[in-house]
Amino acid sequence: MSETTSAAETAAPHRYTAAMAADIEARWQDFWDAEGTYEAPNPTGDLAGDPELAARPKKFIMDMFPYPSGAGLHVGHPLGYIATDVFARHQRMTGHNVLHTLGFDAFGLPAEQYAVQTGTHPRVSTEANIENMTAQLRRLGLGHDKRRSFATIESEYYKWTQWIFLQIFNSWYDTEADRARPIAELVEQFESGARPTPDGRDWSALSAAERADILGEYRLAYASDAPVNWSPGLGTVLANEEVTADGRSERGNFPVFKAKLRQWNMRITAYADRLLNDLDGLDWPEAIKLQQRNWIGRSEGARVDFPVDGSDSITVFTTRQDTLFGATYMVLAPEHELVERIIPAAWPEGTHAVWTGGYASPAEAVAAYRKLAAAKSDVERQAEAKDKTGVFTGAYATNPVSGEKVPVFIADYVLMGYGTGAIMAVPAHDARDFAFARAFELPMRCVVEPSDDRGTDPSTWEDAFGSYDAKLVNSANDEISLDGLGVVDAKARITEWLKAHGVGEGTVNFRLRDWLFSRQRYWGEPFPIVYDEDGIAHPLPESMLPLELPEVDDYSPRTFDPDDADTQPETPLSRNADWVNVTLDLGDGNGPKKYRRETNTMPNWAGSCWYELRYLDPNNDRKLVDPAIEQYWMGPREGQPTGGVDLYVGGAEHAVLHLLYARFWSKVLHDLGHISSVEPFHKLYNQGMIQAFVYRDSRGIAVPAAEVEERDGQFYYQGEKVSRVLGKMGKSLKNAVTPDEICTEYGADTLRLYEMAMGPLDVSRPWDTRAVVGQYRLLQRLWRNVVDEETGEVTVVDTEPGEETLRALHKAIDGVGQDMAGMRFNTAIAKVTELNNHLTKAGGPLSRSVAESLVLLVAPLAPHIAEELWRRLGHTDSVVHQDFPVADPAYVVDETVTCVVQVKGKVKARLEISPSITDEELEALALADPAVVAALDGAGIRKVIVRAPKLVNIVPA
Repeated sequence: MSETTSAAETAAPHRYTAAMAADIEARWQDFWDAEGTYEAPNPTGDLAGDPELAARPKKFIMDMFPYPSGAGLHVGHPLGYIATDVFARHQRMTGHNVLHTLGFDAFGLPAEQYAVQTGTHPRVSTEANIENMTAQLRRLGLGHDKRRSFATIESEYYKWTQWIFLQIFNSWYDTEADRARPIAELVEQFESGARPTPDGRDWSALSAAERADILGEYRLAYASDAPVNWSPGLGTVLANEEVTADGRSERGNFPVFKAKLRQWNMRITAYADRLLNDLDGLDWPEAIKLQQRNWIGRSEGARVDFPVDGSDSITVFTTRQDTLFGATYMVLAPEHELVERIIPAAWPEGTHAVWTGGYASPAEAVAAYRKLAAAKSDVERQAEAKDKTGVFTGAYATNPVSGEKVPVFIADYVLMGYGTGAIMAVPAHDARDFAFARAFELPMRCVVEPSDDRGTDPSTWEDAFGSYDAKLVNSANDEISLDGLGVVDAKARITEWLKAHGVGEGTVNFRLRDWLFSRQRYWGEPFPIVYDEDGIAHPLPESMLPLELPEVDDYSPRTFDPDDADTQPETPLSRNADWVNVTLDLGDGNGPKKYRRETNTMPNWAGSCWYELRYLDPNNDRKLVDPAIEQYWMGPREGQPTGGVDLYVGGAEHAVLHLLYARFWSKVLHDLGHISSVEPFHKLYNQGMIQAFVYRDSRGIAVPAAEVEERDGQFYYQGEKVSRVLGKMGKSLKNAVTPDEICTEYGADTLRLYEMAMGPLDVSRPWDTRAVVGQYRLLQRLWRNVVDEETGEVTVVDTEPGEETLRALHKAIDGVGQDMAGMRFNTAIAKVTELNNHLTKAGGPLSRSVAESLVLLVAPLAPHIAEELWRRLGHTDSVVHQDFPVADPAYVVDETVTCVVQVKGKVKARLEISPSITDEELEALALADPAVVAALDGAGIRKVIVRAPKLVNIVPA
């Protein structure tokens, strides 16, 4: 403390200082906790029997789940939390029953990696991180209902995550009913013969394993051998969304390879159309909706079967079935399951040397090429490189419309993640196929007439010709001709022909793939699945939930050389034989039997797919959520036809992963009758980011931002010149500022005000610690307007304020109320500042009514100082549940407004008039004004355009 500051505080011992703020804030936080100030009541049954709750509108406000990092919070993290808190406080003051709480998404890789490095159990480090983060958030004065908080690592919580998994596992998607149904209903159809088995045998004639395989083709949660993203450096597989564009893991930046492993999947593709269509009813940013639409990637086209020598056929999906006559070869993704079945023992006679890659046999060529392709990312594989790579499989397929034999290649530019993992190549009309055909000396046939002068011989072209407006040519057989048709008509005709001949049909395809749901980790939810001696998966009965994680000595999955693709996962749980191998009675009538537990764990996304439901009914140990409680908080209602959380705030980075997965789980739970809401989050708001300057030395290494000096527009660290760029805030960039630092220096209310005043909430903005003092001074002036700094006595008087003050007050009330409702907190603070400055300049003690209204306006933004002033003003109840002030319209409207009068488009007069003036009255006043009369100079009037009360435009004759 400086000598100047010390002297000032001695002269004014009751001045609002950081020390006073700390005392006020700690006392009121304790008070709120003790009194349960923010506890939101749940309905106890039918709302008709609870008239008090029924009379109040509800508001469910949520932040995206935070992960409890060991580094703690920096000032960028609380931006959204403070915003939702301000909004929630305003909603309480406008009569709403507000549910606002915060839990922790606590499973995940960081805690496990820390455990591997230090030997600390992930639960120990995670719980310590939660405790630290909870203390940091509490210091901000966030009004959370703490009874509803939880962490996903609590067995009472993940019991229900496991229960939901079992609901999904025991369900199938009925395309006729367009909803999920219990798997038992599908079994009944097979047993009764209403639905035939794939080979026509009676259900009773099938073995248990055969039945399990058939049901696995329908279940919404299923295990399969499928291509996966394998990261040897992490020792785990990853979902597509967890792999970066350059083919590396999001966490750890390790190489990712394609491998085939048996993994659990969620059949999210069954819901693709509903996930698309229901976006229209959501109040989400259009950019987020667009990202989801693009990720789902709906396209209409046709399925076409190309027979292969033997009993197999290659199925392709194409959106240009009209070009089928131009398909001169086929390409399979290297991972395609048909590759092994169709390759012959030796190269067919006369095989082109360019097609073999120099290998002695198709098997050798395919194996070598697959290894090369596995090391590339999907982005690399699809890049428009000049040199196309691939290898002939040695097999031929038959073009179903032309009857021609076409060679089948594998090439890395075809992915299993889209369509069927196979394409019919029409090189004359596709740039990538054209490049591949040139490289491998393959034939090309023009079937879409070029609109330029290149002619119809592709061998003379420089590149492919693609068009949706041209006519079809060279596209006929003995049964059908597309020649002369446009693309739309040709598509329709060939699709009918394909269906009639049993070699294809019109269909819809999606870019969306089923969700890979297995991780080779320890720190995640165990699967409630066991396997019998035949390898058949059995769900645990609900009575055995939760299945808790066992204690292990080694938390790490087995990791490998990051570049070694020829490896297989080994999970930490698989090393715990006593836990893996168990004897259980599953209650299925088979008595106790030996089983083997699933040793993968669920991904970190599992716990955040349904946490909004647990907030509603956090202590329910009998069911997922009480139906009446879920209906009250999240059920469909006017303006929210699919139901869901009223406001969900978080970063735009979760546009696909979390939001898509949570929507899927909600739809399944709705279909099965467990919840009334079809969508989890009705309104989504993406807050911006608080950025900070990053300073780097000549080596490019970040230096501590707090120690950088600015001199003449240049920046120096320890005497050395450094560069400055605006970027993220973080510990690694040495520019992090913790909320604790700001709270200590100025108080939590100042931090809250500064973060809300920095700019529009949805826009990123730079942090400037030096600017924080501006909001600190606002609170000091506010305090000074109510409390005498020398005596500590309240200075308000019980007299009526003057009209000028009433107008300033009610305009502020009106503006702040609208801004709060619209989450425009920066402009709300500006209006509060303007009012406070007016009251300061007016001088003299404030009227009690004005002081109380001012405190109520500030309460959502700076709750601690508002609570303190409210109590000092003589109130014994909390400011939190007071009514927000209501503006008197008589004082909001200006007494007069300025009306501009134009003659021939030029301003000739300005009139001070009543805002309520009529068009007729305003026209008469304008025409009578001396300046207007002079401007008209006796000319007649052709037209008078009146826009009361702001404009009159006179057009002379």
